[in-house]
Amino acid sequence: MQVPLLRLQCGVNSYDWGKVGKASAAARFAAATPSGDFSIQEDKPYAELWMGTHPSLPSKDLETQRTLLDLVQDNQALMSTEIGQRYGGKLPFLFKVLSIRKALSIQAHPNKKFAEELHSKDPKNYPDDNHKPEMTIAITPFDGLCGFRPLAEISHYLSAVPSLRKLIGDSAANNFEKAVKGHETSNDEQDLEKNKKALQTAFSALMKCEKSDVSTAAKDLVAAAKEEGESFAGNGGPSNGGQELADLVIRLNSQFEGDIGLFVLFFLNYVKLEVGEAMFLKADDIHAYLSGDIMECMASSDNVVRAGFTPKFQDIPTLTTMLTYSYAPISEQKMNPVDYPYVTLNSVAYSSASSTTLYDPPIEEFSVVKTELKKQGAKATFEAIEGPSIIICTKGQGKVSVGPKVEDMKEGFVYFVGATAELVLESSCDDFTVFKAFCDLTGKEGPKS
Repeated sequence: MQVPLLRLQCGVNSYDWGKVGKASAAARFAAATPSGDFSIQEDKPYAELWMGTHPSLPSKDLETQRTLLDLVQDNQALMSTEIGQRYGGKLPFLFKVLSIRKALSIQAHPNKKFAEELHSKDPKNYPDDNHKPEMTIAITPFDGLCGFRPLAEISHYLSAVPSLRKLIGDSAANNFEKAVKGHETSNDEQDLEKNKKALQTAFSALMKCEKSDVSTAAKDLVAAAKEEGESFAGNGGPSNGGQELADLVIRLNSQFEGDIGLFVLFFLNYVKLEVGEAMFLKADDIHAYLSGDIMECMASSDNVVRAGFTPKFQDIPTLTTMLTYSYAPISEQKMNPVDYPYVTLNSVAYSSASSTTLYDPPIEEFSVVKTELKKQGAKATFEAIEGPSIIICTKGQGKVSVGPKVEDMKEGFVYFVGATAELVLESSCDDFTVFKAFCDLTGKEGPKS
């Protein structure tokens, strides 16, 4: 068997919401690896770089042009026998770079059981039978709508945004306010269930509104946003300023005029991530990414249930039925990364404040480590793990080595690293950043015990 370090050629998707031309990190990273049929067109949007074995856009070994799926199925040792058997001979995760110019659809991804049901009933719109929990790490400033707001905030907007209340209807708004009043933050099991039911009823009432009514209400909403500024939406509320929300409404209306999503944003947390910040979305969690460049890692699936900010197929009955209706403040949406313990930094790395940061979501399919080597000659040696990895350089240049094999690592270069391989990264500059997605079922995805 050859040394398990394979340079990958990865495909990029062109969706309307992607950044255009070389402004797209996904496009620049794709262009870093030779490909006979790809060159960046300056007027074309590039949205997602895919790294993995998913059949919709499979990665290939650059040297042999065989798909990564073929290679790992031919040689189970590349993934480990246990991981190969558990995940049907496919890589358990899909690693992506997203470059977002305008809003993605309001969406959620079904849990495993529901994904199987949807795929069985409607394989055209739901091509996968797998769940799709996902993690987002910002590589440029990012904003998005993620998860339902605390209930008191939703009540605030129902009273402070006249066009929202009128659209939902006084009766539905009153019922929601009455149902949650006094126990919006209760942890009592009965209160939680009652609150979630009230939230589902109110949100479903919004999502079922007639398009003509939404369009009329949106004109009133946008007019208020332009006129009121900082006082918009009752001065914004506890999590967002009035001007911030007014600007958001105006921006989203310029992208999707009169869309239901302009009102959905009052139900969802508006979250901003600085570079290096991350959040995890469970299956059945509602979200809509709005702008920025991100690393995204997920279970290997392409299932999406959409309901707003999109010309694509929308399935509002399925979305409103499947959601968890969990509600929490922005702080609970964000992850708390920690130092990765299964790595050794050399003295140059230590003295230059280099770092290896672990993002470990509460699922087994994937974890991600961000390595930042801050000086030429800084080196990070990763202990071997019982599972596969995919690494991508997002900044700077250096070397990657497994055993005797040493390869160049530059911005956009992607490599597959087989199981049980010790991986070494060494910087050739003063700012070398590499992300590594991996699966390990033996405990090396978390803190040392």
